[in-house]
Amino acid sequence: HVIEGMIAVGETVDMSVCADGRQHTCKNHSATHLLQKALRTVLGEHVEQKGSLVTPTRLRFDFAHFQAMTAEEMAKVEALVNEQITADLPVVTAEMTVDEAKKSGAMALFGEKYGDNVRAIKFGESMELCGGIHVQNTADIWSFKIVSESAVAAGIRRIEAISGDAVRAFYQNQEAT
Repeated sequence: HVIEGMIAVGETVDMSVCADGRQHTCKNHSATHLLQKALRTVLGEHVEQKGSLVTPTRLRFDFAHFQAMTAEEMAKVEALVNEQITADLPVVTAEMTVDEAKKSGAMALFGEKYGDNVRAIKFGESMELCGGIHVQNTADIWSFKIVSESAVAAGIRRIEAISGDAVRAFYQNQEAT
């Protein structure tokens, strides 16, 4: 946030990162990777990311799928993500060429253009090309909860979910209600 005045090219500025917001964003971003792997496991290999939003408070994941998910499918996906979280998996980051990444089985995002070298993120069986921020270990996420699943467009579904402290707050709110 600019506190005073305007920023112009060439000026020197003092900046700081909101450590708490960054930590929550890391959890939600890493959870989207685990979510995609779980969706492909439960629904099939046709599932591919069509968009996402990661904030400190929630995550949104749009994906290709031809019908609404059943309650049983959502429960299986949520359970798979939470199994990966409790498995206490280290998050491994590696830089490699695009060809090396493809040979290693890394998934690439829709319509992205990559340079000669890419960054691959691996959590257990999930490996994707990604330049974003992540937790160091899946256990850092603490927990994952699907809040909703809906249609976005023909053949595109959307999952809204939360992780970490937001899950604790969700259940506390449920108990209070």
